[in-house]
Amino acid sequence: MQLRPALTAGTLVLAMAVIFIFSGTGVDAHNITKILAKHPEFSSFNHYLTLTHLASEINQRTTITVCAVDNAAMGDILSKHPNIYTVKNILSIHVLLDYFGAKKLHQITNGTALAATMFQATGSAPGSTGFVNITDLHGGKVGFAPEDNNGAFAAHFVKSVEEIPYNISVIQISAFSDALLANDAMEIYEDALAGGLTLFCPLDDAFKAFLPKFKNLTKSGKNSLLEYHGVPVYQSMSMLKSNNGLMNTLATDGASKFDFTVQNDGEQVTLKTKLVTAKITGTLIDEQPVVIYTIDKVLMPKELFKHEKAETPAPAPAPEKAADAPKSSKKKGKKAAPSPDDDADADAPAPDDDDVADQTADDNGAVRFDGNRFSFFALIATAWLGFSVL
Repeated sequence: MQLRPALTAGTLVLAMAVIFIFSGTGVDAHNITKILAKHPEFSSFNHYLTLTHLASEINQRTTITVCAVDNAAMGDILSKHPNIYTVKNILSIHVLLDYFGAKKLHQITNGTALAATMFQATGSAPGSTGFVNITDLHGGKVGFAPEDNNGAFAAHFVKSVEEIPYNISVIQISAFSDALLANDAMEIYEDALAGGLTLFCPLDDAFKAFLPKFKNLTKSGKNSLLEYHGVPVYQSMSMLKSNNGLMNTLATDGASKFDFTVQNDGEQVTLKTKLVTAKITGTLIDEQPVVIYTIDKVLMPKELFKHEKAETPAPAPAPEKAADAPKSSKKKGKKAAPSPDDDADADAPAPDDDDVADQTADDNGAVRFDGNRFSFFALIATAWLGFSVL
């Protein structure tokens, strides 16, 4: 009889402990919205963390660092009128998936560290854009920049806002890190929207192979390359097929031609620069006045790659040797057996003109609207132009 109260009390204590743990009221719990609410200079940053739903994602993680910027720095980025998708991408780059308190920032091993960000965790970060370089600089400063920063650090550590050791660190940095490349090109894309816009976006495999050359370009060159993949007019697939010839791009500027040639090869539409020939493999978005196509190569303008040699066209495959007919008892000349491919071509129905590019993409498995095969160009274009392909 005396055991019943003891069991009841033990059960109650255990139940309270379970509730305490799962209710998130333990000492390790954090709420980024409440932390920043104590500091009105971060009210705009705090507001957009909530608006983009990043706040809830931050609260669900541990071992994390939030690099906050004050209202003035937020005003700088908001003055460019980015859409909400762009704001989320920018803010997610400023959430590091590691703990960096003030002490750790000044004691980085070898003086520099590369930190993955929440943008990297989305799986949508092309190349190295999902990482931030943190470097302990001369004079006690700590710099923040993209991995590929050419030694320039636009953002610096200002102060620690709040630290819950090894759980969450909230720090202030001086400005937004320029981790989203080619903002100038994105502004040109946006400006071209009213009059129509056609973009050609290389697939992931093509861009990854090209990435070393891209990194060697200057910032101006990177912008020009992005602009070179855009045409300041809406061009449907049927329009491209009927308008062969030279086509100017967003990078065209007087003597700097930056043009390429549109050409049909049967039902296949190709884009020819003086260095490469790319094929249109699919349609990512077609919502007039904007259309975005995927292509199998990065378009390389001669104006940027003066020392590159033009690619050598792949040799046509040698015709297969025809099979010999069986020898008969009578001496007759050898007769080639009919090719199975000839019969297949003859019987195959003609493809629908409107679906050729999409069929090509599906056959190659290169464009998947549920997958991760979107290129760097496609990602930044859809982010800045406000379209969703997911």
